[in-house]
Amino acid sequence: MDEFMKAAIDEARKGLSEGGIPIGSVLVKDGKIIGRGHNQRVQKGSPTLHAEIDCLENAGRVGSYKESVLYSTLMPCYLCSGAVVQFGIKKVIVGESETFPGGPEFMAAHGVEVVNLNSDECKQLMKDFISNNPKLWYEDIGEL
Repeated sequence: MDEFMKAAIDEARKGLSEGGIPIGSVLVKDGKIIGRGHNQRVQKGSPTLHAEIDCLENAGRVGSYKESVLYSTLMPCYLCSGAVVQFGIKKVIVGESETFPGGPEFMAAHGVEVVNLNSDECKQLMKDFISNNPKLWYEDIGEL
């Protein structure tokens, strides 16, 4: 596993330690992390502050996103997939999509390369969370 996915996992664990949902993301450009974020829906009472959105917000205005790569511990949902497409990010690397399928077809249909690492560590992080917090998880994915 590369350093960027490890940084995304660190963000996910940070969110979990704050009482939130353990999903983390980093934005990489020119081989450097330029933004980090984690799901903060619980911590900030926000319906839209997903890890990828928090990461993009923390990266700030970077001009062109076309040469950047977004890493996320979980396959981005349609909200976050839409942000990827909107900002022209051409590559997304995800930890896993087993616990949540997200929107890979949507991104791919818009020219985004989606790489799924199928990480056991990312899957276990989510499985443990879902097992311990099913109501919060189903709220997060809109299935409550």
